[in-house]
Amino acid sequence: MSATPDAFNAWLIERDEGGYRCAPRTLSAADLPEGDVLVRVRYSSLNYKDGLAVTGKGKIARRFPLVPGIDLAGEVVESAASDFKPGDQVLITGCEIGELHWGGYSQYQRVRAQWLVPIPAPFDARLAMGIGTAGFTAALAVLALEDHGIGPDLGPMVVTGAAGGVGSIAVVLLARAGYRVVASTGRAGERGPFLRELGAAEVIEREVLAAPCRPLESETYGGGVDTVGGQTLASLIARTRHGGAVAACGLAGGHELHTTVFPFILRGVSLLGINSVILPPERRRRAWDRLAADLPVEVLERLIRVEPMSRLRELAEDIVAGRIAGRVVIDVDA
Repeated sequence: MSATPDAFNAWLIERDEGGYRCAPRTLSAADLPEGDVLVRVRYSSLNYKDGLAVTGKGKIARRFPLVPGIDLAGEVVESAASDFKPGDQVLITGCEIGELHWGGYSQYQRVRAQWLVPIPAPFDARLAMGIGTAGFTAALAVLALEDHGIGPDLGPMVVTGAAGGVGSIAVVLLARAGYRVVASTGRAGERGPFLRELGAAEVIEREVLAAPCRPLESETYGGGVDTVGGQTLASLIARTRHGGAVAACGLAGGHELHTTVFPFILRGVSLLGINSVILPPERRRRAWDRLAADLPVEVLERLIRVEPMSRLRELAEDIVAGRIAGRVVIDVDA
């Protein structure tokens, strides 16, 4: 007998001659895709990519119909895989769910076992989704900088889009690792106290890095984590010191990068690309281990707020418009 109820709630993206639409739907077990693990989803999260998918403002969904949501967390209810058993607390970030495979905005989901990661202590499903793809990406960026040999002694590290999901957790992780963090954000006066609480030593207006600049500016920073892209990334590269590095993981400010080879061949600056979607399991677990070790629960609690899945459309519009700070956790039962 299936552990899936006859009907459950989800959001579904459909595209046909009538156009593109994303709306709440009632699904059944027969609607779910193939997979070796059935998960009772408790929480998902809201990422910029989710906002684009739900609103249709970005080409995120690549198969129709599709349940959006690039993150999910909950418990295993059925498993044909030896690595997982009913009752296990699990999460997924990335792995192309919510893009190519059905994602987290559903009370139940059937998935592949290799996508799953056990939720590490001290987190539960809600806190894991408070981290989600955004925090996972931040951890990957910090690990990439460290693996590249970028230490606190090289100079201040900039985090762009610092009040957002990726940026806020990057601020915490870098500060706790001993770096002097410069947080770049819109409305710095309003968001400054929040970012300093997270560990930022300095908060600057995003316009400082958004303005056009020369290919090489004064060597100011050891590098940073860029969540914005576009001119902001170009300006950060131009200001990075000899031997520094920038981990790039976002494009909210544009996908084009106008720079020259000068920072790379005259200063030895490195640009580290962060892909949080397709990764081997060992790298996923390493990033989650880092988050469990260096992201205190009390700090994470200050970053997150829980919203009902019924408000998904409104929330998606907000994140695309840049009106959300911190992390939004989606309660799929509300």
